[in-house]
Amino acid sequence: MNKVAADKTGVSNSNSPITSQASLASVARTRIENKGNNRVVSGSGLEARNIHAWFGKKLVLEDISMNFAPGSVTALIGPSGCGKSTFIRILNRMHEFIPTAALAGQVILDGKDVYEPGVDVTKIRLKVGMVFQKPNPFPSMTIRENVLSGLRLSQIKINNADELLESCLKRSGLWDEVKDRLNEYGGALSGGQQQRLCIARSLAVNPQVLLMDEPCSALDPGSTLRIEETIRELSESMCIIIVTHNMQQAARVSDETGFFLSDGGPGRLIEIGSTSQIFSNPKEKRTEDYVSGRFG
Repeated sequence: MNKVAADKTGVSNSNSPITSQASLASVARTRIENKGNNRVVSGSGLEARNIHAWFGKKLVLEDISMNFAPGSVTALIGPSGCGKSTFIRILNRMHEFIPTAALAGQVILDGKDVYEPGVDVTKIRLKVGMVFQKPNPFPSMTIRENVLSGLRLSQIKINNADELLESCLKRSGLWDEVKDRLNEYGGALSGGQQQRLCIARSLAVNPQVLLMDEPCSALDPGSTLRIEETIRELSESMCIIIVTHNMQQAARVSDETGFFLSDGGPGRLIEIGSTSQIFSNPKEKRTEDYVSGRFG
């Protein structure tokens, strides 16, 4: 298959980014300054190599290669329909759930391709967790049962369930709001609380990578702020990849930003770089047009 590289002819010559871009770049730079450079991050990141994806005969992603470092947040931005959600579903082998779906390329975790024959898919999804656009707690389970459900379903035995429960709810920013309600049903929580409950559920199995597909799109500003605070705190101990249509959110939470675009064909990675660079001095004219609001 011919691998089509991103068009390099549209480099912007603008030396004066418009105000909205300057503002986003400033937010991104402030995040990096506040994050500091003295953190020691352990664990492994994730790498996608030459990913192509199809639904039936339709090529929906072409030649996507990205590295995701441990202790980092990467935002994926771009118009609807350019393959961002498909891409992150590939990273933890959810793409294959869809009939007619096909894939070429590699996803490397701990030095191994997660798509190699014989790889235990369940173990991959424990290492690469997923938080969806719409909160999806188990409605017939209590808050406590929801958080620990992944362990039970994966038949993982632990001796400190109460300690783990408290730790996960604290890391997801929910403990203070539910510590006296642990035996209530998860469905009784507000939308933002349900989303943080789903994050806590993902954390219980100790993932190395957390994928988030527009986790704040259905939430109010207050709930969005709490989710973003959670993302920043979690990034100190894991790799996070978030799909978002909110440019301000990308600037607030991410270290790196990748811009996807389809132009009527398969989705391609047009540009990836530090978030401050993407919003202040993108290399591609198409990236500048998108982040400045000229389209999309």
